[in-house]
Amino acid sequence: MAPIIIIPILVVAIIGLSGYLAYRFLIYDLYCKRSVNRSLQKYNIKKTPSQIIKEYYENKGESISHQEIKNLEKNYRQNEPEQFLAMYDAIRDYQKDKENN
Repeated sequence: MAPIIIIPILVVAIIGLSGYLAYRFLIYDLYCKRSVNRSLQKYNIKKTPSQIIKEYYENKGESISHQEIKNLEKNYRQNEPEQFLAMYDAIRDYQKDKENN
C-alpha cells in the first residue's frame, strides 16, 4: 500500500523540482537578458551590456577581469537591469566632459 502512494509523490516531486531548477537557472536568465537587450535597443544603444560595464569601470579607473565582468553582468541583468542605462549615461557624460576639456 505504501509504495502505491509514495512512488507517484516522488515522481511528481522530482518533476516539479527539475522544472523549477530549469526555470531558475536557464529560462529566467534568458528572459532577463532579452529584457535588457530590448531596453538597450529601445534607447538606440549599440553596445552590449559587457561593453558598458567594461567601459564604465575603465572610466572609474578600475581594471576588472573578464570573469568579474561576466559576474557583474549577470547580477545587474537579474537584479538591477536599469543600472545598464545609468552606466551608459555615466560613460556618455564622461566622454562629453573629456571632449570639452
